[in-house]
Amino acid sequence: MNMISAMPSGHPKIRFGKVGVLLVNLGTPDGTDYWSMRRYLAEFLSDKRVIEWSRLYWYPILYGIVLNKRPQKVGKAYEEIWNKDLNESYLRTFTRSQGQLMGERLKDLPNVVVDWAMRYGKPSIAERIDALKEQGCEKILLFPLYPQYAASTTATVNDKAFEHLMKLRWQPAIRTVPPYHDDAAYIDALANSVRSKLATLDWEPEMLLASFHGIPQSYFRAGDPYYCHCQKTGRLLGEALGLTGKNFMVTFQSRFGPEEWLQPYTDKTVEKLAQDGIKRIAVMNPGFVSDCLETLEEIAGEAGEIFHHNGGEKFVHIPCLNDSEGGMNVLETVVRRELQGWV
Repeated sequence: MNMISAMPSGHPKIRFGKVGVLLVNLGTPDGTDYWSMRRYLAEFLSDKRVIEWSRLYWYPILYGIVLNKRPQKVGKAYEEIWNKDLNESYLRTFTRSQGQLMGERLKDLPNVVVDWAMRYGKPSIAERIDALKEQGCEKILLFPLYPQYAASTTATVNDKAFEHLMKLRWQPAIRTVPPYHDDAAYIDALANSVRSKLATLDWEPEMLLASFHGIPQSYFRAGDPYYCHCQKTGRLLGEALGLTGKNFMVTFQSRFGPEEWLQPYTDKTVEKLAQDGIKRIAVMNPGFVSDCLETLEEIAGEAGEIFHHNGGEKFVHIPCLNDSEGGMNVLETVVRRELQGWV
């Protein structure tokens, strides 16, 4: 019997029977102006998963110094890599595209609804969970778009989702996607992206750097597995490409504040390679699902300048997987695996 027809007269219409897939990336400011940047940075840097210092120590620094000076600096950096055609960051462009393409790829699963959200900024995780519920999703697969697990990335996405669930009377069932740093499909896609990019060059790099976003060493010592995940991704990628320690390295970028972060640092490594006589290098960012400020401005821009300034001659940035066929194959592989038993 059709469940709808069995409902008593006057019963509110309820959609049900759907399974949601929510892709979640870090986030992005709405614009490059001071107030857009300040709103975004305030949300990001007040997250206890990102900055674990005591609020009594950190908030006076954040609201007294950082949020008065940093929005202008970061805003200028975003302007250099802003998607002018759509007036948005490329992270938003690629994440939206990943959501749309995933929906098309899962059309053979008619009860699955795909959406996307940002941990910081818009669209929010809470907003999109509500939207999935309204479409009849009784189960939601939450996919933090980070191949390597870190408390400051994966965990804070999960935190925010469950924080919203605490406010709901009728909660959907939730699954969270585990890290896929050593997944064969992911490693193959990374290796193929390197081969494809290098095939377009008329020169061969002497060194390939796999640059990951860093975390403070204190987070690693406290038990965060991120460093180990990055190293395993690097080892498997090097093996897939047939590279050794002589022409392949794992490095860490984007440090912030006075603490020691995971090393070796990408910028210092690029500088030293050039000073040591290495003339040709390539840099990739395996930990980023989509190109963003940290890859386009910090690596393709700043790291390239550092290399050339110190005597390097040829520098290339290998794009992230983004919404490429290879990148989408990875995301689809993970999603279909984690949906087993639900569809």
